[in-house]
Amino acid sequence: MKHLLTLLVTLLFTTGTYAQKLTKTKHTMKLNAGIITNKLAESKAFYTEVLGFGVTFENEFYLLMHTPDKSTEISFLLPDHPSQQALFQKPFQGQGMYLTIEVEDVDSLYTTIKKKGVPVKIDIRNEAWGDRHFAIEDPNGVGIDIVHYQTPEK
Repeated sequence: MKHLLTLLVTLLFTTGTYAQKLTKTKHTMKLNAGIITNKLAESKAFYTEVLGFGVTFENEFYLLMHTPDKSTEISFLLPDHPSQQALFQKPFQGQGMYLTIEVEDVDSLYTTIKKKGVPVKIDIRNEAWGDRHFAIEDPNGVGIDIVHYQTPEK
């Protein structure tokens, strides 16, 4: 009976651990937003010089960039490139998209961006729901909301 109980406990423990690993693996995702644009050089300059992104990969028709901590990526692809299927041919029209970049010190980044002469579309401010943020626009017309989340003021 003792052996049967030990076997049962071992089986339950290992099955549960295996199920947890399977569940974690099954739901793991990584998002990489991509913009189809003719402005590869302008995008590279903007994201490296203004926001401190690095280049992960680059060739004549594709640019993959990462945030300074390498946790997130964004890509840029030339339109109408023969290596791509029709779904990835049409260029972005510069409307209806935004990115949110969460930072620890939004005030410092705001000051840095202003010193670089980057046009600020929404000046730094606190929102009732807790955001402290400002917004700029990339060369493709993508609005970028740079935010630090904090507890809402009451």
